Amino acid sequence: MDDPKTSNLFLGTSSWSSEDWLGVFYPPGTPPAQFIAEYARHFGTVDVDSTFYRAPSAAMVRNWRDRTPPGFVFAAKFPQTITHEKALVDSDAEVKDFLNVMDGLGEKLGPLLIQLPYFNRKAFARPEDFFARLRPFVEKLPSGYHFALEIRNKGWLNEKLLEILRPKNVALALIDHPWMPRIDELARRLDLVTAGFAYIRWLGDRKGIEAATKHWDRLIVDREREMETWIPEIRKLLERRLRVYAYFNNHYAGFAPGSIALFQEVWKRLDTA
Repeated sequence: MDDPKTSNLFLGTSSWSSEDWLGVFYPPGTPPAQFIAEYARHFGTVDVDSTFYRAPSAAMVRNWRDRTPPGFVFAAKFPQTITHEKALVDSDAEVKDFLNVMDGLGEKLGPLLIQLPYFNRKAFARPEDFFARLRPFVEKLPSGYHFALEIRNKGWLNEKLLEILRPKNVALALIDHPWMPRIDELARRLDLVTAGFAYIRWLGDRKGIEAATKHWDRLIVDREREMETWIPEIRKLLERRLRVYAYFNNHYAGFAPGSIALFQEVWKRLDTA
């Protein structure tokens, strides 16, 4: 997308490591160690999923940095120890360790995602109980980084949540997920901009699509209508001079690079409509 209007739009996928992409995205025979270098020939950013399961080693981070060109941006998830196991409590040491190792990316370090699970009423009876947990965690986040927060409880999407995020320049992650409101409906209700950048993740219905396929090499869900809804909202973000980081998961439609291609086709079509 060479349109100057999209110069602040960074499109990528969630992870680059799928061997199902061999022959349909990566050239046949590409060794896994070369996947990230090949990926970076096509896209300028990636959302690293593996950091959710455990923080990477310093050597691994340096390898990512050295195999990608100048200007490439790595976004990454906070480890689940912080977000799921400790649910943001008593996790200062883990946050510090994670940030220290991610600093190895230097100028290629992009947003870091605090991805929270769906919390039932046993965990937090009311939104206010969650906000009381979230506020001190956000207030302690160090400056000099870009953070985004993803929640899966739609009833918590309100102005009180946004008021916690804005003072620390933490972006509310905007997600396409079957549990959550449509982006246009949400944007009519709230000003979703809480930082100097925006963070978007197209997640889809993991359980539903895994019932249809276990191979991520082709689009099996038609997401054109969803793209027609998302693109006007993304254009509004770009008009506000925000840098927009946006990532497709394989589970969204079956093949994340194919979802980017569809997005680009719909963008161009809407431009000429």
